[in-house]
Amino acid sequence: MKGKGVALSLVLLLTAPAYAQSGLGTPKESTGLQKSEISGEYVEFRTADVYTGPCTANGEMNLTGQEAVLAWHIAEGQWNGVPLGGLGVVAVVRANATLGDAFANPLPAKTVFLVDERANAAQRAALVNFAQAQTAGLLDDVVAVEAVAVQFGATSHGAVTLQAGNLAAISTRALNDGDKFCHNESVYYQPLASNLHHAMPAMVTAGIYSGNHLGKTWTERGRRGAFVGSFSL
Repeated sequence: MKGKGVALSLVLLLTAPAYAQSGLGTPKESTGLQKSEISGEYVEFRTADVYTGPCTANGEMNLTGQEAVLAWHIAEGQWNGVPLGGLGVVAVVRANATLGDAFANPLPAKTVFLVDERANAAQRAALVNFAQAQTAGLLDDVVAVEAVAVQFGATSHGAVTLQAGNLAAISTRALNDGDKFCHNESVYYQPLASNLHHAMPAMVTAGIYSGNHLGKTWTERGRRGAFVGSFSL
């Protein structure tokens, strides 16, 4: 897998995820999972700007932003006693409302999991369970689990690539001053995952889902709709 052991350069300290703030609860604690010594890299992209000002966010809310792709690369560690080092898991989500909107309920949300094809059955189950435990109920309604080749790479500050078979892809770059439209931009939405050490918004140079399980495909380019980060717990 590309990018194994490559640390992301990150500058923005993560605050509480939007779903914990929006009444969907906190990550699962009741399953008896062992959460020691697991860490790695994270990337997500959404079909709405996450770094923006009200001038753009108000125009997108309820019209777009219902879709997202979330991806974890496990650099090292285990989940519930199952070793996951070197493996990846991707969650593709289609929600009922703009993700992160504090005044709308994104549930029900449908999820397709793309799990690393190198994982055995126990590891695939653990990867799905790990991702669900980071997202406060958002990924609980699973419509399909596909085993694909998952490749994750981080090349420079804010620049990440993810390829999940021929079904999903993400590439990002760091934001710059030329990406400001409203000139009062900030992190309008928080990342969808919890337990992130750091996360920073990034530009989506390509964000693609081309599967057939969610009734919709999408391709995003040139949107301020990504987060890149790292996690450990």
